[in-house]
Amino acid sequence: MRKRFEGPKRLWDKKRIEDEKALRTEFGLKNARELWRMQTMLRRIRREARRLLSSKGKDLERRTEQLLGRVKKFLIRNPDLKVDDVLLLTTKDILGRRLQTIVARKHLSKTVRGARQLITHGHIAVSGNKVTSPSYLVSFSEEDQISWFKKPIQLAAPAEGTASTPVKAEAAEEPATPAEAQPEAA
Repeated sequence: MRKRFEGPKRLWDKKRIEDEKALRTEFGLKNARELWRMQTMLRRIRREARRLLSSKGKDLERRTEQLLGRVKKFLIRNPDLKVDDVLLLTTKDILGRRLQTIVARKHLSKTVRGARQLITHGHIAVSGNKVTSPSYLVSFSEEDQISWFKKPIQLAAPAEGTASTPVKAEAAEEPATPAEAQPEAA
């Protein structure tokens, strides 16, 4: 089996580690390998775009159409896409097209990590089919078809008195009853 990612050249580079940690936290990735896999995918797309711009290889028109078709389907929603635009893609663009990120963006879960759990437990469907891979790249045509698999799950509210819901704040928000709002007549 072939490795699907290329690791970093310098494994213990402090700045790279901090940047990767920020991306893993923002997008709810399980480990650095998931990030490296998306970076490798982007690296291959950009490499092909550079080859096409330098006019190297056979069947340039066919390869250009294939690359632009793939990028239009998953990464950039622009009918007038050019090969130069492909070189502007970043890792965040690819990470933003993962099912996990889109489920969180559509508010089917409260957090990105919660979206990952819902997907792996089989509660999310794309086009009516259960998808259990959080790294599934969602095409623009499938984005509107993301929904619950079978029945929706009610996201439970946190229990009262926990750190996330202070009790004093709830008491201040309650409206006063009519008897308390009017002063007593003497």
